[in-house]
Amino acid sequence: MPIIVGIDIGGSTTKIAGFNDRSMFSPMLVKANDPLASVYGAFGKFVSVNGLSLDNIERIMVTGVGSSFLKENLFGIPTGKVDEFVATGMGGLHLSKLQKAIIVSMGTGTAFIRADGKSEKHMGGTGVGGGTLLGLSNRMLNIRHFDDIIETSQGGNLANVDLSIGDITRDVLKGLPPETTASNFGKISDLATKADIAYGIINLVFQTIGMMAVFATRIDQIKDVVLTGNLTNVHQCRKIFSQLSQLYDVNFHIPEHAEYATATGAAVSFIEGRQFVEIQKQ
Repeated sequence: MPIIVGIDIGGSTTKIAGFNDRSMFSPMLVKANDPLASVYGAFGKFVSVNGLSLDNIERIMVTGVGSSFLKENLFGIPTGKVDEFVATGMGGLHLSKLQKAIIVSMGTGTAFIRADGKSEKHMGGTGVGGGTLLGLSNRMLNIRHFDDIIETSQGGNLANVDLSIGDITRDVLKGLPPETTASNFGKISDLATKADIAYGIINLVFQTIGMMAVFATRIDQIKDVVLTGNLTNVHQCRKIFSQLSQLYDVNFHIPEHAEYATATGAAVSFIEGRQFVEIQKQ
Protein backbone atom coordinates (compact mmCIF):
# COMPACT_ATOMS: atom_id res chain seq x y z
CA MET A 1 0.00 0.00 0.00
CA PRO A 2 1.22 3.55 -0.71
CA ILE A 3 2.53 5.38 2.35
CA ILE A 4 1.16 8.68 3.65
CA VAL A 5 3.57 10.72 5.79
CA GLY A 6 2.37 13.28 8.33
CA ILE A 7 4.81 15.96 9.53
CA ASP A 8 4.32 18.47 12.34
CA ILE A 9 6.90 21.22 11.83
CA GLY A 10 7.72 23.30 14.89
CA GLY A 11 10.21 26.14 15.21
CA SER A 12 13.16 23.79 15.70
CA THR A 13 11.55 20.40 16.34
CA THR A 14 9.77 18.26 13.77
CA LYS A 15 7.64 15.18 14.43
CA ILE A 16 6.97 12.70 11.66
CA ALA A 17 4.92 9.54 11.34
CA GLY A 18 4.09 7.16 8.50
CA PHE A 19 0.71 5.64 7.71
CA ASN A 20 0.08 2.47 5.75
CA ASP A 21 -3.59 1.55 5.35
CA ARG A 22 -4.53 3.81 8.32
CA SER A 23 -1.96 2.16 10.61
CA MET A 24 0.77 4.36 12.08
CA PHE A 25 4.39 3.26 11.97
CA SER A 26 7.78 4.66 12.93
CA PRO A 27 6.90 7.96 14.66
CA MET A 28 10.04 9.97 15.34
CA LEU A 29 11.30 13.40 16.36
CA VAL A 30 14.18 15.46 14.96
CA LYS A 31 15.63 18.74 16.23
CA ALA A 32 17.50 21.35 14.20
CA ASN A 33 18.29 25.06 14.32
CA ASP A 34 15.53 26.09 11.91
CA PRO A 35 12.23 24.66 10.59
CA LEU A 36 13.44 23.82 7.08
CA ALA A 37 16.54 22.00 8.32
CA SER A 38 14.35 20.20 10.81
CA VAL A 39 11.75 18.98 8.30
CA TYR A 40 14.31 17.84 5.71
CA GLY A 41 16.31 16.12 8.43
CA ALA A 42 13.22 14.39 9.81
CA PHE A 43 12.08 13.17 6.40
CA GLY A 44 15.58 11.93 5.49
CA LYS A 45 15.86 10.04 8.77
CA PHE A 46 12.38 8.55 8.36
CA VAL A 47 13.13 7.25 4.87
CA SER A 48 16.54 5.89 5.88
CA VAL A 49 15.39 4.15 9.08
CA ASN A 50 12.50 2.45 7.31
CA GLY A 51 14.49 1.49 4.20
CA LEU A 52 12.08 3.33 1.92
CA SER A 53 12.49 4.91 -1.48
CA LEU A 54 10.71 8.08 -2.55
CA ASP A 55 8.54 5.98 -4.87
CA ASN A 56 7.04 4.26 -1.83
CA ILE A 57 5.51 7.51 -0.61
CA GLU A 58 2.26 8.69 -2.18
CA ARG A 59 1.75 11.91 -0.24
CA ILE A 60 3.32 14.14 2.42
CA MET A 61 1.02 16.20 4.65
CA VAL A 62 2.54 19.00 6.74
CA THR A 63 1.22 21.18 9.54
CA GLY A 64 2.51 23.26 12.44
CA VAL A 65 3.92 26.76 12.73
CA GLY A 66 7.04 25.86 10.77
CA SER A 67 5.04 24.71 7.75
CA SER A 68 4.67 28.36 6.68
CA PHE A 69 8.33 28.26 5.59
CA LEU A 70 7.73 25.39 3.17
CA LYS A 71 7.19 26.77 -0.35
CA GLU A 72 7.57 23.68 -2.51
CA ASN A 73 6.87 19.96 -2.54
CA LEU A 74 9.30 17.91 -0.46
CA PHE A 75 11.61 15.91 -2.75
CA GLY A 76 9.09 16.23 -5.58
CA ILE A 77 6.45 14.26 -3.67
CA PRO A 78 2.94 15.83 -3.68
CA THR A 79 2.77 17.82 -0.45
CA GLY A 80 -0.28 19.32 1.23
CA LYS A 81 -0.69 21.66 4.18
CA VAL A 82 -3.29 21.14 6.93
CA ASP A 83 -4.52 23.68 9.48
CA GLU A 84 -2.79 22.88 12.78
CA PHE A 85 -5.98 22.88 14.86
CA VAL A 86 -7.67 20.54 12.39
CA ALA A 87 -4.66 18.22 12.48
CA THR A 88 -4.51 18.21 16.29
CA GLY A 89 -8.23 17.53 16.61
CA MET A 90 -8.22 14.71 14.07
CA GLY A 91 -5.02 13.22 15.48
CA GLY A 92 -6.29 13.26 19.05
CA LEU A 93 -9.47 11.41 18.08
CA HIS A 94 -7.59 8.92 15.90
CA LEU A 95 -5.09 7.98 18.61
CA SER A 96 -7.68 7.81 21.39
CA LYS A 97 -10.29 6.03 19.21
CA LEU A 98 -12.96 8.37 20.58
CA GLN A 99 -15.82 9.79 18.53
CA LYS A 100 -15.95 13.14 20.29
CA ALA A 101 -13.62 14.89 22.76
CA ILE A 102 -11.83 18.04 23.81
CA ILE A 103 -8.29 17.73 22.46
CA VAL A 104 -5.66 19.53 24.53
CA SER A 105 -2.43 20.36 22.72
CA MET A 106 0.23 20.96 25.36
CA GLY A 107 3.15 22.68 23.68
CA THR A 108 4.97 25.90 24.52
CA GLY A 109 1.49 27.18 25.31
CA THR A 110 -1.74 25.19 25.31
CA ALA A 111 -4.64 25.01 22.84
CA PHE A 112 -8.09 23.47 23.32
CA ILE A 113 -9.89 21.97 20.32
CA ARG A 114 -13.38 20.49 20.21
CA ALA A 115 -13.46 17.57 17.76
CA ASP A 116 -16.32 15.28 16.82
CA GLY A 117 -15.08 13.49 13.69
CA LYS A 118 -16.90 15.91 11.40
CA SER A 119 -15.33 19.21 12.38
CA GLU A 120 -12.71 20.71 14.65
CA LYS A 121 -13.18 23.99 16.52
CA HIS A 122 -10.43 25.93 18.27
CA MET A 123 -12.07 26.86 21.57
CA GLY A 124 -9.21 28.99 22.84
CA GLY A 125 -6.02 28.50 24.78
CA THR A 126 -3.66 29.64 27.47
CA GLY A 127 -0.07 30.84 27.52
CA VAL A 128 0.60 28.33 30.29
CA GLY A 129 2.47 25.32 28.94
CA GLY A 130 5.95 23.95 28.41
CA GLY A 131 7.35 27.45 27.96
CA THR A 132 6.00 28.39 31.39
CA LEU A 133 7.61 25.34 32.92
CA LEU A 134 10.99 26.18 31.37
CA GLY A 135 10.80 29.89 32.20
CA LEU A 136 9.89 29.43 35.85
CA SER A 137 12.49 26.69 36.30
CA ASN A 138 15.13 28.96 34.78
CA ARG A 139 14.38 31.82 37.15
CA MET A 140 13.63 29.83 40.29
CA LEU A 141 16.09 26.95 39.99
CA ASN A 142 18.61 28.04 37.35
CA ILE A 143 17.61 24.94 35.36
CA ARG A 144 17.21 25.51 31.63
CA HIS A 145 16.62 22.09 30.12
CA PHE A 146 13.38 20.13 30.12
CA ASP A 147 14.89 16.75 31.03
CA ASP A 148 16.79 18.33 33.93
CA ILE A 149 13.58 19.79 35.37
CA ILE A 150 11.92 16.39 35.28
CA GLU A 151 14.95 14.75 36.88
CA THR A 152 15.15 17.42 39.60
CA SER A 153 11.48 16.95 40.51
CA GLN A 154 12.01 13.32 41.52
CA GLY A 155 11.00 12.86 45.16
CA GLY A 156 9.54 16.37 45.45
CA ASN A 157 6.91 17.04 48.12
CA LEU A 158 4.09 19.44 47.27
CA ALA A 159 3.28 19.87 50.98
CA ASN A 160 6.39 22.10 51.19
CA VAL A 161 5.18 24.33 48.34
CA ASP A 162 1.40 24.39 47.84
CA LEU A 163 -1.33 25.49 50.20
CA SER A 164 -4.02 22.82 50.46
CA ILE A 165 -7.66 22.92 51.53
CA GLY A 166 -6.67 20.99 54.65
CA ASP A 167 -4.19 23.74 55.57
CA ILE A 168 -6.87 26.42 55.76
CA THR A 169 -9.96 24.72 57.17
CA ARG A 170 -11.00 21.85 59.42
CA ASP A 171 -14.45 21.76 57.86
CA VAL A 172 -15.32 19.13 55.29
CA LEU A 173 -15.96 20.85 51.96
CA LYS A 174 -18.19 18.86 49.64
CA GLY A 175 -16.27 17.65 46.61
CA LEU A 176 -12.94 19.04 47.83
CA PRO A 177 -10.73 16.59 49.73
CA PRO A 178 -8.25 18.11 52.21
CA GLU A 179 -5.32 17.46 49.85
CA THR A 180 -6.88 19.58 47.08
CA THR A 181 -4.72 22.55 46.09
CA ALA A 182 -6.01 25.86 47.44
CA SER A 183 -3.06 27.93 46.18
CA ASN A 184 -0.11 26.92 44.04
CA PHE A 185 3.07 28.07 45.80
CA GLY A 186 0.86 29.50 48.53
CA LYS A 187 2.80 27.75 51.33
CA ILE A 188 6.34 27.64 50.02
CA SER A 189 8.68 26.87 52.89
CA ASP A 190 12.20 28.15 53.46
CA LEU A 191 13.08 24.48 53.76
CA ALA A 192 11.64 23.56 50.36
CA THR A 193 14.18 21.64 48.31
CA LYS A 194 14.87 22.03 44.59
CA ALA A 195 12.90 18.82 44.09
CA ASP A 196 9.91 20.32 45.93
CA ILE A 197 10.01 23.51 43.85
CA ALA A 198 10.46 21.65 40.55
CA TYR A 199 7.48 19.45 41.36
CA GLY A 200 5.51 22.54 42.37
CA ILE A 201 6.18 24.16 38.98
CA ILE A 202 5.10 21.02 37.13
CA ASN A 203 1.98 20.78 39.28
CA LEU A 204 1.09 24.44 38.68
CA VAL A 205 1.33 24.02 34.90
CA PHE A 206 -0.68 20.80 34.75
CA GLN A 207 -3.36 21.93 37.20
CA THR A 208 -3.87 25.17 35.27
CA ILE A 209 -4.19 23.31 31.98
CA GLY A 210 -6.40 20.67 33.58
CA MET A 211 -8.85 23.15 35.10
CA MET A 212 -9.19 25.02 31.80
CA ALA A 213 -9.92 21.67 30.15
CA VAL A 214 -12.57 20.94 32.77
CA PHE A 215 -14.24 24.29 32.05
CA ALA A 216 -14.10 23.53 28.30
CA THR A 217 -15.97 20.24 28.83
CA ARG A 218 -18.83 22.10 30.49
CA ILE A 219 -19.65 24.03 27.30
CA ASP A 220 -20.97 21.03 25.34
CA GLN A 221 -21.21 18.55 28.21
CA ILE A 222 -18.31 16.52 26.81
CA LYS A 223 -16.65 14.34 29.44
CA ASP A 224 -13.67 13.08 27.44
CA VAL A 225 -10.43 15.06 27.21
CA VAL A 226 -7.48 13.83 25.15
CA LEU A 227 -4.08 15.15 26.22
CA THR A 228 -1.44 15.53 23.50
CA GLY A 229 2.03 17.03 23.11
CA ASN A 230 5.44 16.50 24.65
CA LEU A 231 4.27 17.29 28.18
CA THR A 232 2.37 13.99 28.23
CA ASN A 233 5.77 12.32 28.73
CA VAL A 234 6.29 13.98 32.13
CA HIS A 235 5.88 11.17 34.62
CA GLN A 236 3.73 13.23 37.05
CA CYS A 237 1.27 13.99 34.24
CA ARG A 238 -0.95 10.94 34.72
CA LYS A 239 -1.14 11.33 38.50
CA ILE A 240 -2.10 15.01 38.41
CA PHE A 241 -4.75 14.57 35.71
CA SER A 242 -6.09 11.46 37.44
CA GLN A 243 -6.70 13.55 40.56
CA LEU A 244 -8.52 16.18 38.50
CA SER A 245 -10.56 13.44 36.84
CA GLN A 246 -11.81 12.19 40.20
CA LEU A 247 -12.60 15.68 41.44
CA TYR A 248 -14.56 16.89 38.42
CA ASP A 249 -15.93 13.75 36.77
CA VAL A 250 -13.95 14.25 33.56
CA ASN A 251 -12.17 11.47 31.68
CA PHE A 252 -8.60 12.46 30.81
CA HIS A 253 -6.99 10.25 28.15
CA ILE A 254 -3.30 10.01 27.25
CA PRO A 255 -3.16 7.74 24.20
CA GLU A 256 -0.05 5.96 23.01
CA HIS A 257 2.12 8.29 20.89
CA ALA A 258 0.19 11.31 22.24
CA GLU A 259 3.15 13.57 21.40
CA TYR A 260 2.62 12.75 17.71
CA ALA A 261 -1.08 13.63 17.58
CA THR A 262 -0.68 16.64 15.28
CA ALA A 263 1.54 14.78 12.80
CA THR A 264 -0.96 11.93 12.94
CA GLY A 265 -3.85 14.25 12.19
CA ALA A 266 -2.04 15.73 9.20
CA ALA A 267 -1.79 12.29 7.58
CA VAL A 268 -5.29 11.21 8.62
CA SER A 269 -6.79 14.37 7.11
CA PHE A 270 -5.62 13.22 3.66
CA ILE A 271 -6.69 9.62 4.24
CA GLU A 272 -10.19 10.77 5.19
CA GLY A 273 -10.45 13.21 2.29
CA ARG A 274 -10.51 16.43 4.29
CA GLN A 275 -9.71 19.80 2.72
CA PHE A 276 -6.09 20.96 2.58
CA VAL A 277 -3.88 23.34 0.64
CA GLU A 278 -1.57 21.97 -2.04
CA ILE A 279 2.02 23.21 -1.82
CA GLN A 280 3.45 23.88 -5.27
CA LYS A 281 6.91 25.05 -6.30
CA GLN A 282 6.92 28.82 -6.82
